Amino acid sequence: MNQHDLDVLDEIQRRVLWLATRIVDAANHDRDTGDGVKVGGHQASSASLVTAMTALWFAHLDAEDRVAVKPHASPVFHAIQYLLGNLDRSYLTQLRARGGLQSYPSRTKDPDGVDFSTGSVGLGAAAPLFAAATRRYVDAHFGPRPRSRFIALIGDAELDEGNIWEAVADPATTGLGNVMWLVDFNRQSLDRVVPGVRINQWRGQFEAAGWHVVEVKYGRKLAEAYARPGGAALRSWIDAMPNEQYQSLFGLAGPALRKQFLDGAPAGIAEFIGDIPDEELGPLVTDLGGHDMAALLDAYAQCDAVTDRPSVVFAYTVKGWGLPIAGNPRNHSALLTTEQVGTLRAAHGLAPETEWDRLDPASPAGIRAGERREALSRPPRQRALGVTVPETTRVRATKPISTQEVFGRVLVDLARDPEVGKYLVTTAPDVATSTNLAGFINKTGVFAPTEQRSWTEDRMLRWTESPAGQHIELGISEMNLFLLLGQLGLAWDLSGQPLLPVGTVYDPFVLRGLDAFLYGTYSGSRFVVAGTPSGITLAPEGGAHQSTITASVGLELPGVTFVEPAYAATLDWLLCDALGQIAGGASPSATAAPAEDGAYYFRLSTRPIDQAPFEAARARLGDAVLRRQAVAGAYRLVDAHQAYPHLADAPVVQLAASGAVLPEVLAAAAELADEGIAAHVVDVTSLDRLYRAWQRTLRQGVRTATVPSVPGALRTAFADRVPVVTVHDAASHAMAWLGSALGAPAVPLGVDEFGQSGSVGELYELHDLLPGSIVNAALAALALR
Repeated sequence: MNQHDLDVLDEIQRRVLWLATRIVDAANHDRDTGDGVKVGGHQASSASLVTAMTALWFAHLDAEDRVAVKPHASPVFHAIQYLLGNLDRSYLTQLRARGGLQSYPSRTKDPDGVDFSTGSVGLGAAAPLFAAATRRYVDAHFGPRPRSRFIALIGDAELDEGNIWEAVADPATTGLGNVMWLVDFNRQSLDRVVPGVRINQWRGQFEAAGWHVVEVKYGRKLAEAYARPGGAALRSWIDAMPNEQYQSLFGLAGPALRKQFLDGAPAGIAEFIGDIPDEELGPLVTDLGGHDMAALLDAYAQCDAVTDRPSVVFAYTVKGWGLPIAGNPRNHSALLTTEQVGTLRAAHGLAPETEWDRLDPASPAGIRAGERREALSRPPRQRALGVTVPETTRVRATKPISTQEVFGRVLVDLARDPEVGKYLVTTAPDVATSTNLAGFINKTGVFAPTEQRSWTEDRMLRWTESPAGQHIELGISEMNLFLLLGQLGLAWDLSGQPLLPVGTVYDPFVLRGLDAFLYGTYSGSRFVVAGTPSGITLAPEGGAHQSTITASVGLELPGVTFVEPAYAATLDWLLCDALGQIAGGASPSATAAPAEDGAYYFRLSTRPIDQAPFEAARARLGDAVLRRQAVAGAYRLVDAHQAYPHLADAPVVQLAASGAVLPEVLAAAAELADEGIAAHVVDVTSLDRLYRAWQRTLRQGVRTATVPSVPGALRTAFADRVPVVTVHDAASHAMAWLGSALGAPAVPLGVDEFGQSGSVGELYELHDLLPGSIVNAALAALALR
């Protein structure tokens, strides 16, 4: 790149720096929030990436490239999008305001085309890595897409996050030559100047994982100084200088800076810099490569040339570059004063009347911005898959069967569907066989970038690895599971190919990947995950492997529909419905509620359940009605007045339960009938859908000052306003709200302590889930009337 082009890029980066700084300033000093709460922002953390990001968007990226931006550099991203013409000027004064620019880049909430949400550090960095793994899968199955580079801009302190190294080390991410991470190596974290520079450790970790490593440490001025006679000693001194000492130079000038720089320096350094004027010494010794446009573009080119493995660039930068708070150890959340902003405005040749202007379109910088806008424009993506997932696979069970086993059968049946099967892709963190994915794997194979020879023959698990495989096996990392699921669920946008992603994990360990689970759903990803086995029903495994709060997580996590079926047919219907909605919307007989837009969490069990009670309900209601109610969230499994006609005038109670505890609830209903009490049994297939239906009616009532109605799903399943007992192999509070929704006394039963090893019966007794306890709870509920 010639000097003219570098000068143009320098002009652009100066405007980017100004706008990014002013965006934060306006949010804090121009806008009155009226609540006294600091708006905040990160002027210094933004400034350190101005050069790297200007080089990317104005000289390096192609339209198909995808970039994750460091959370605290979001003002730089928005400034760049504004200069490219992709953001309306009105947004520049609306950082962290309602309906404005988000605090950190958001796929679903920002107006200017964010590729990857960032904010929870470490996750946004790893997301492009799994997006590249997804692209490799898509290319192998559906033909090569236009070339994309998947880039992450990350802070050096993010490398403290463990999920970074889980992602780097996973075999599923090896060999991805279209990945580049750029580390903003400013050697400061939120609280402090980092006392030790860990570059050697990090370089070694990346190289051990097979990554290509590039360092961009020094700028042009220092490189020229090093080339002079005696310059090698200067370089050795700067390399050896403690980080705290080096960072302290940014707050000094003149003789004070020279004195601090020479403190502890070997003989000869003072002489070498003796003829450098005070006003030139500071800019020289703080000239880092992360602010040298030519050096960064050269590093990007080096990474492009390495196509057999991912690359990482360590760009040495100054936190607060170009600002009066540069290098200050307390600059992380510091804000420039109004006076400092005024001085900066004048230094950039701007006035209050022109400070928000775009680049002059007739100037070289403006012409470059216009060219780059055209070069980076993208056509809209189609999210709908364009196939119809059947309402049911007609799975049948004539003997007791677990929901985990049914889950595996349904997937195999769907894999046989010529229209749907090719879009299914499964993944698991080393638990594929123990979560019943073996049948699917036997049919479709394991995905590998190249054909792998099998050295063993296992008739139970035919683990064929090839580019045609549809299962992606991960190492033992639940964080990686949810990061990959999140990117598979965004393949429609990032790779131009909608998929039907399904993951499995031991239910207790959903919590290990919870941050990445939340990250994927916040990003708008759509996938199915099955947590199995679950609850204290996994009795012999002990408390460490028994999940009790995961139902609450599924219920409360935005963008997730939580499902916990007990019977084979309901699981079949609900899984087909979930995949149908992911494929393109609600299936024909789905709930009356609006089509859902998010992920689906199935909580399953290995406990075999007798299917006869369900078949009795099916005979009573018919498939069409029963399916509609089950998909809506609940249905009456046993109608006491039909099952026990002699109890027509008896006291009535409702027993509501989900999943594996239904046999105990049915037994309790029979005991209550013997005692002259009519107990309806309601199978709650999706607490989430019931809760959302209830909340919709409540919110409507609150917003319109009207009496809320009882939503259809609740009204149908719970026809009588009578006392209710909720029974759940999970924390009791997850279902306790049903009493409020029904306006009836409620006694919630569940698991509110850690489990332990034992038999199912022993643990159910310990946590009051046996029929006798349920009967007593029903009597207590009746007494509360």
